[in-house]
Amino acid sequence: MNDELLTIRQMCDAFGVTPRTLRFYESKELLDPKREGQRRLYTRRDRGRLTLILRAKRFGFSLEQIRQLLSLYDTDDGKEQQHREAYVIGRERLADMRRQRADLDEAIAELEQQLAWCEEKLAQFASAAQGRQ
Repeated sequence: MNDELLTIRQMCDAFGVTPRTLRFYESKELLDPKREGQRRLYTRRDRGRLTLILRAKRFGFSLEQIRQLLSLYDTDDGKEQQHREAYVIGRERLADMRRQRADLDEAIAELEQQLAWCEEKLAQFASAAQGRQ
């Protein structure tokens, strides 16, 4: 599969995505498959880029951030700069994720308190109803 060209169906099967997803990434210029008439043929480079796209989406990167990350691999100035920039972008996203987790932890704690209060009220209503019978 290294240098093999894959059709859109083979890419979908290999990566668990839909043709619409691949066409969307192509429309956003994140993928650039070869064309034979109407057929799209995906190279090893396309597969590598899709792997990075899917991983970045899983981490919550925006399409613009993904574009920036992918553009780092299109330069010819050596890998050190690519890694430096990817590291900075990654650290920023990690900080965002940690802030989101803190916000979510706070919201969960608040909801748990509200549900506990509601449980107490329901128990009081049930107890009062028992007393009336």
